Amino acid sequence: MKNKTENMDQKFILLHTKDNTITALRDLSEGDALTIEDEGKREQIILRENVAYAHKAARNYISKGADVFKYGEVIGIATDNIEPGNHVHVHNVDSKRAKKDGS
Repeated sequence: MKNKTENMDQKFILLHTKDNTITALRDLSEGDALTIEDEGKREQIILRENVAYAHKAARNYISKGADVFKYGEVIGIATDNIEPGNHVHVHNVDSKRAKKDGS
């Protein structure tokens, strides 16, 4: 995996180049501009809503029914369309992991 986030103040982390989410390393605010450098490409995400520490934000558009990736693995399915910069959590993702465990 070759990815580098331009994240000198450690606001967020991109855990894997395949991920369509980033994870907040502190509370982030609506309107924050985050820049990711991944495999030589730069992306900018403007947060559309507040994202709490350790929660996820959409890196790019995730359509309803599409897989949600973190750690390079599918962690859930979008239950609604998720725009880049939106908070990604239980209100718009159905966890695949919980279903595997029988929860």
